[in-house]
Amino acid sequence: MLTVLALIVAALAALAVPAVALRRAGLVHAATAVLCALGLLTALAGLIAGGDRVSLALPFGLPWTGMVLAVDPLSLWFLLIVFVSGTAASVYALDDPPAPERAGAILTPYPVFLAAMALTLLAGDGFTLLLGFELMSLASWALVLARPEDPESRRAGALYLGMAGLGGACLIPVFGLLAAPGVDLRFDAIRAAPPEGLAAMAVMALTVIGAGSKAGLAPLHVWLPLAHPAAPSHVSALMSAAMTKVALYVLIRILFDLAGPTAPIWWSAPLLVLGAASAVLGALRANLETDTKVVLACSTVENIGLIAVALGLALAFRATDQGPVAALALSAGLLHALNHGFIKTLLFLGAGAIQHGGGSRVLDRLGGLANRMPWTTAGVLIAAASAASLPPLNGFAGEWLLLQSVLAAPRVGLLAFQIAVALVAALLALAVALAAAAMVRLVGVALLGRPRTPRAAGAMEVSRPARLAMAGLAVGCVVAGLLPGPLLVLLEPATRMLVNGGIAANAGWLVIRPGIGQPGYAPLLMMALLLAVCVGIAWLLRRHAPAGVLRGPAWACGFIAPPPHLPFGDPASQYGAGSMAQPLRRMLAPAVAAREVVDMPRPGETRPARHVAIWSDPAWTYLFIPLMRLRDLGADRADILRGFTIRRTLALVFATLVLLLAIIALWEQR
Repeated sequence: MLTVLALIVAALAALAVPAVALRRAGLVHAATAVLCALGLLTALAGLIAGGDRVSLALPFGLPWTGMVLAVDPLSLWFLLIVFVSGTAASVYALDDPPAPERAGAILTPYPVFLAAMALTLLAGDGFTLLLGFELMSLASWALVLARPEDPESRRAGALYLGMAGLGGACLIPVFGLLAAPGVDLRFDAIRAAPPEGLAAMAVMALTVIGAGSKAGLAPLHVWLPLAHPAAPSHVSALMSAAMTKVALYVLIRILFDLAGPTAPIWWSAPLLVLGAASAVLGALRANLETDTKVVLACSTVENIGLIAVALGLALAFRATDQGPVAALALSAGLLHALNHGFIKTLLFLGAGAIQHGGGSRVLDRLGGLANRMPWTTAGVLIAAASAASLPPLNGFAGEWLLLQSVLAAPRVGLLAFQIAVALVAALLALAVALAAAAMVRLVGVALLGRPRTPRAAGAMEVSRPARLAMAGLAVGCVVAGLLPGPLLVLLEPATRMLVNGGIAANAGWLVIRPGIGQPGYAPLLMMALLLAVCVGIAWLLRRHAPAGVLRGPAWACGFIAPPPHLPFGDPASQYGAGSMAQPLRRMLAPAVAAREVVDMPRPGETRPARHVAIWSDPAWTYLFIPLMRLRDLGADRADILRGFTIRRTLALVFATLVLLLAIIALWEQR
């Protein structure tokens, strides 16, 4: 199995060569789809077989040791996410070739991006993991910069490269601290000698910053809303659904596995705090943004926050020897990671189809697409309902398990922990409600109502491969929602490996329970009940509805009757993205520094009045803008070095060398 997966990674990387030479988009995407589908089947077969840990040493790598590939239940689970998203994205892109002048810029890094993500998950030593992680960052950066003539793409690429550099700068010293005696970076050697004391604290802090920045944890999430719109739609789907999960895998691998099983309970605090903040801030921004891709990127921040909270709870329960409850929280996070992979891939592919058909990503320039694009509408509706956590779709199962984990917090006797979890629970409830409102706004403004532009009125459905990709993901959302029990059974080996517990014994085909004697969730029975209610309502309406249908003009929000050339109402009188966001923007203004500016014309002026809503992300206001000012100040101070004489320059170099030698000597004596 590991050999097959390694060959798939090598084949994906090798596709960059014909991509450069031939620039045949269909060939490259078809090959990546086949390889990802093969990888998906291999990972699924490994999970069904139990996912025993297997390693493979390669004869190349670092001078003193070769690269090591390894696979276990955790890496197989995340490979499932990557290959599901990669298969669907590649099939979607079959009939969507890039422009000839950008073919090389997209086709070359695309298979390398997939190969790098898979290599990160197959790493059996620190060098291989860092190699895959940094290659993943560089390949995705090249895809974000696919349109270098666009200032927004250049800005997104610069910010993304900076955040990727931050992640790498944090993870490299992590493995320096984790390295076993003799600078052995193999995971097996690290597990035998986990870090302790200050080294363990540094590993935890650097891992949360390094992997969290790539995953999109607040306040290091600011690159997502810029990078996702800049990249092509199928690449945005991979970045949101797969790449963020690879970063979470790195975080789980280090904190749950390589750092040892004896982490203190306070290690959960950063994940709980940052996760809750990410969930609320991401969901709130998703209700305020007007670009469909930016809305989905902010929704990703919200879901990453939910997964981080689940991981934080799992760390806390494991630290207090609550194995079954730790397995419940970890299962909630891992199950939601897989479900979010399905949901967000489908939503981004749907956003690409909407942009192709409606000619815009701006919500207020769309509308009425449900009649013109029924396949896309059906797929987006299923994904949006799943993202809104509506049962019995797959978005509900993981969040329901997370709720059960939160309710189990009193099992930890620490009063401070219980108070913290109570506050986190309140924030999660707010985030879930805001996420549902964001999905209603997205679907209502973009797909329903009347077309707001001529392009939206003449929208055409996407090609057959794109419809096939979205249909497959929609089926996956439904099946994963109706059958979470078998997925939890597949998760059992990973949870037992990391927290020495599992909930597969309580996960059946019909009902899943967090524990013995606790309430369960029966998605199939719930589906049957919902169908029965819908059929009953339809029967009552048909039986008691008056004969005939009366048609009239659309309600224009109290305005005057529509003009003769618009018999069904002026599309401009519909609720738009801004009008639906206004109540939330006003209620939660302090959280996003929101304000509204009204520019009224003076008496006698013929220009129209203008109403402008302004708001900003707190991460920019309180973290990144001060850091930029500090950077500029440091650059001004460092400019003094340009005037140094040769003697001062040599003295500075000598002092730096002495300082580094002193640090090494102290490190060797620790």
